[in-house]
Parts: sequence; structure tokens; C-alpha cells
Amino acid sequence: MTGVDALLLALGAVAVGSAVLVVATKHLVRAGLYLVVCLGAVAGMYLVLTAELVAWVQVLIYVGAVVVLLLFAVMLTRAPIGASDDLDRPAWPAVLIGGGVGLGLAALLVDAYRWTKVELPDAGTAERIGEQVFASWVLPFEVLSILLLSALVGAIVLSRPDIGRSPAKRAAVDRSGNGGGGR
Repeated sequence: MTGVDALLLALGAVAVGSAVLVVATKHLVRAGLYLVVCLGAVAGMYLVLTAELVAWVQVLIYVGAVVVLLLFAVMLTRAPIGASDDLDRPAWPAVLIGGGVGLGLAALLVDAYRWTKVELPDAGTAERIGEQVFASWVLPFEVLSILLLSALVGAIVLSRPDIGRSPAKRAAVDRSGNGGGGR
């Protein structure tokens, strides 16, 4: 076993361990932070495998955008920050289903490759990847950006209960001192 193999196994253990913590914690914000650790470990594995572009895309898109969007949505919707009993579900069905899917995928991979060495194609360049993203995949790229933007706007609308009220109703609520926001 080489040092690269050991580093890859260590990063894999960190990724799996933090992924388990994501689904096992009762704290929503902590789950988001464990997700950052998991995605960071996956980016580290890409770096070890010399896929630098994929690693930095992983960091920028998933860690930098999706997790920040998740945390902003939690803050804007005033979701409970502490431990929540709503997140407590029976664990055995999930463990059985997850274990079964994991074993099925492992058996599929072993059967498909049978420990043979797979020849890799020539390494791509940033120019070729850019041509593919902005020529063939520009529409899905833009649809995804609109989806993320609409999720952020939806979180803002949900966090503001006064949006959509008539001015008279808003003034009546302001005079009563109850903003309707749970304050």
C-alpha cells in the first residue's frame, strides 16, 4: 500500500464518517456543517486522483454555493437551530435499505470490472471542458442557476410573513405590535 492509497482511504473514511453524521444528527445547522466536511473530503479525494479541475468545481459549486444556500435557507425561514425531535426517525429501515443498496452496488462493481485494469482516455484540458460546458451543456447550466435563484427567492418570501398583505392589514398588524413573525 502506497502513501497515496493510505491518503485516499483516510479521506474516504472522513467522507463516510461525516456523511453518517449528516443523517444522524438532530441539529440542522450541524448537519450542514458535516456536509461541508463530507464534500471537502470528496474534493480531497479528487485532488489525490489528480483531477484538480473536478476538485475545485466540487469546492466552488457544492461547498461554496449549495451548502451556503442551505444554511441561508435555514436562517431565512427561521427553522429551529437547536436539536429538533422532528428529525428523529426510526433508524433500522434506513440502515437496512442503505446497507442493501451499498452491497448491491458493490456486487455490481465487482461483477462489472472483475478487478481488471481499465485503460483511461487522454486527460482533458480546461479548454475542452469549457467548450463542452458552454456549447453542449449551456441550457442545463442556466436552468440550474434559475432553480437555485428561485429557491433563494422562495426562502425569502417564506421568511417574510408580511409579503402579500394589504397595506391596511399590514398597518393593523403593526399597531397591535404583533408582526406575525413569531417574535
